Amino acid sequence: MQFKHPEILYFLFLLVIPILVHLFQLRRFKKEYFTNVRFLKELSIQTRKSSKIKKWLLLATRLLLLTCIIIAFAQPFFKAKDSKNNSNEMYIVLDNSFSMQAKGQKGELLKRAVQELLENTPENQTFSLITNSETFWNTDIKSIRTELQNLKYSALPFQLESAMAKIKSRKSAFNKDIVVITDAVGLESKQVKSIDKDFNTYFIIPETEHENNTSIDSVFIHQTLDDFYEIGLKLSAFGEKDKQIPVALYNQNKLIAKTLTKFETKDKTIYFTIPKKDFHGYASIIDNGLEYDNNLYFSISKPKKNNVISIGTPEKSNFLSRIYTNDEFNFNNFSIETLDYNALEKQNTIVLNELDEIPQALQTTLKSFVEKGGNLVLIPSAKTSTTNLNPFLKIFGNIQFKSLENKEKLITKINFNHPLFSGVFENKINNFQYPKTKTFFRITGSNPAVLYYEDQTTFLTSISNPISSVYVFAAPINQENSNFQQSPLIVPVFYKMGIHNQNNGVNALTIGNNNPFLVDATLSKDEILKVQNDAETFIPVQQMLNDKVKLTFNDYPELAGNFGIYNQKERLQNISFNYNRTESDLAQANENVLSDYKTIDSIETVFDTLQTDRTDSQIWKWFVIFALLFLVTEMAIIRFVK
Repeated sequence: MQFKHPEILYFLFLLVIPILVHLFQLRRFKKEYFTNVRFLKELSIQTRKSSKIKKWLLLATRLLLLTCIIIAFAQPFFKAKDSKNNSNEMYIVLDNSFSMQAKGQKGELLKRAVQELLENTPENQTFSLITNSETFWNTDIKSIRTELQNLKYSALPFQLESAMAKIKSRKSAFNKDIVVITDAVGLESKQVKSIDKDFNTYFIIPETEHENNTSIDSVFIHQTLDDFYEIGLKLSAFGEKDKQIPVALYNQNKLIAKTLTKFETKDKTIYFTIPKKDFHGYASIIDNGLEYDNNLYFSISKPKKNNVISIGTPEKSNFLSRIYTNDEFNFNNFSIETLDYNALEKQNTIVLNELDEIPQALQTTLKSFVEKGGNLVLIPSAKTSTTNLNPFLKIFGNIQFKSLENKEKLITKINFNHPLFSGVFENKINNFQYPKTKTFFRITGSNPAVLYYEDQTTFLTSISNPISSVYVFAAPINQENSNFQQSPLIVPVFYKMGIHNQNNGVNALTIGNNNPFLVDATLSKDEILKVQNDAETFIPVQQMLNDKVKLTFNDYPELAGNFGIYNQKERLQNISFNYNRTESDLAQANENVLSDYKTIDSIETVFDTLQTDRTDSQIWKWFVIFALLFLVTEMAIIRFVK
């Protein structure tokens, strides 16, 4: 037992006073007996004995009464078992990612967590609240009540290490109590390792009633007909299958198509045929799982013709004119002597077709061309010098040529996962007609190959960035050195290299991906572009590139939907944004990584535990009660004891 005011115990010396008074009352006097009262002698002896007992009882009760009063004022207590953490700072990490839309026994997980915070957080408790999208430092529950009630779901996935980094940045002499409220979807062990072992960390894992969910993942143009587009929607089903899901298609918020689909497997693609016109709308499904992935917003604009230039001798470029036809491309071929450098900036793709040497002026122009979003294709010449090629390639990335080798080799392997072949093959093929080359340059570099030789060396590779790509062949592909021009591969390879990333018809960006977006626009010095719809307006980071503007959106917009890109009041282009689908699979909840941490069932339990473990047991009230009891006892002795 300890005392809050131990100096008051010195007043225990006051116990001497009732003892002295008692001793004074017990003084002996000389007795004189008179004849007329002698008959009372026996009765007097009995009364004197009773009075002596009464005085001893009164002394005991008064001493105990005074002792209890003095000890009560000294405020005795038993120290709490976790008193060393009594001054800890409180941090609450609340996961408001889209997976928290899942339903629990008492409603949506996030809404229930917010309600428990509002109901059970002590009003005098100071804490900091960290969500995926917002942070409130050193606040209390009354100050952020409105913000909590209006808390929205965040497009940002839950990143525990990011929250821990924010907490660690708050330097303090005190330790920290951390309460993490998350459903643990996508939680990885490396994120948990970001928690400081000295922190007193609690996890609250709300449970979902089921893990069933269906999402729309992506959209693409399956084929282009004369008057129609056939678009494909990729859907995924998690948990329960064999159920029918209604799927609808809206253009400008008007219903244009609707169907029912049934999942026999996890993934399914359904197709719609729509008029070959501008589309600015969304696809929608209805299911009992998460809501955020039930809509996929996208825009389809009339495909623009891609501008392609081949630089090389005409006889070696004839095969390109058969691939880059007039209905989809504006194709021209120039020799190095007749090349108009001013025309290069207007191109989408430039093919360097077996140039013996690349002039320095052309190298400088091509560097700027790629930086501004153009695709570059390099087909080496057998006469070229690696001392001319390698410094040029080094401008774009880690690709270098070794010396020319005179050895015939077959091209036998396709990298189907490479972006160049996205949507090209419905099935992986292994028995295609293998083309070959007679001479080749061995390529070194860390970039993934697109096509491989039979010995797993590179025939075609690429250097990619968000807005452009540089494609490099390892060998000349003229008919004297190779039969690649007769291979079925040549059409999809050069066709995809000739199409600019944003001229493929479908526009459906993901919020937070930060891939640059190019807009055809020529702005004056003071003009800026803005992105807006009826609910939200923002100004993206932008850079002027001659007749284009490169936009970077970072974490904007906050809400998925269809938007327009505006120059003042002029609408330049439609654009659509969607949430990342990383939260769709509720089976990703990984509670096993939390085995080394305390898991609590509710926020109420957390505060009750902290209060119980860190609150000293005050026992001065018991001494006040005992003092009152001794006072009553004293009065009873005075009244009833004779």
